[in-house]
Amino acid sequence: LIQLAEFGGGSVQAGGSLRLSCIASGYTRSRRCVAWFRQVPGKAREGVSMIYTGDGTSSYTDSVKGRFTISQDDVENTVFLQMNSLKPEDTAMYYCAARVMFCPPAGIDGGQFDDWGQGTQVTVSS
Repeated sequence: LIQLAEFGGGSVQAGGSLRLSCIASGYTRSRRCVAWFRQVPGKAREGVSMIYTGDGTSSYTDSVKGRFTISQDDVENTVFLQMNSLKPEDTAMYYCAARVMFCPPAGIDGGQFDDWGQGTQVTVSS
């Protein structure tokens, strides 16, 4: 069991950038999968990006490819989500999630993750 906390959300104009951080405590140092999800009121939760911290393998949902980059800092036990060229449609509450197993090969599925952070709000104005 680990505890996750997200930082870096805020308000930004369209075309701007933000970097989100997911900081883990109770780090087990076992290979695990970390993912970013987002959700807006009245809509389903969407998987944004995922990284397997054992080797850095990553994946992205189509709508953010080329704009978002997921990365890790093993010393700080942190996973980042660099978000560039932000669009109003990126506005959402962003959540970090993790599990000790391999990343789900079928996609970024929230039902496969064990631990969740409290979320950080991202608002993009046009």
